[in-house]
Amino acid sequence: QVKLVESGGGLVQAGGSLRLSCVFSERTASTPAVAWFRQAPRKEREFVVGITWTGIRTDYVDSVKGRFTISRDNAKNTVFLQMNNLKPEDTAVYYCAAGALLGPLERYDYWGQGTQVTVSS
Repeated sequence: QVKLVESGGGLVQAGGSLRLSCVFSERTASTPAVAWFRQAPRKEREFVVGITWTGIRTDYVDSVKGRFTISRDNAKNTVFLQMNNLKPEDTAVYYCAAGALLGPLERYDYWGQGTQVTVSS
């Protein structure tokens, strides 16, 4: 069973930066796709961006374009989300997930526990 653990969240002022990490217990042939999601209070969960272990990337959700960057380190079984110029509306619990297919509408079968990102004004 693939296990995912997120870290790197915290409290930051608007304009600041955070780097989230998602460490996988293993990479398998059945989970080539990795994605970051977020869920703000009183809002539905939304897809942020995704990547495969081979380096294929999706587009970013419009609200984070130019500010967030996804990357991976296969040797460490880790996917990162670099978040720059953070805004209060980025406040949410951020989750990483893994599945068979890459895209914003695909089903992801494995999820981490989430890490809280809070951006103050």
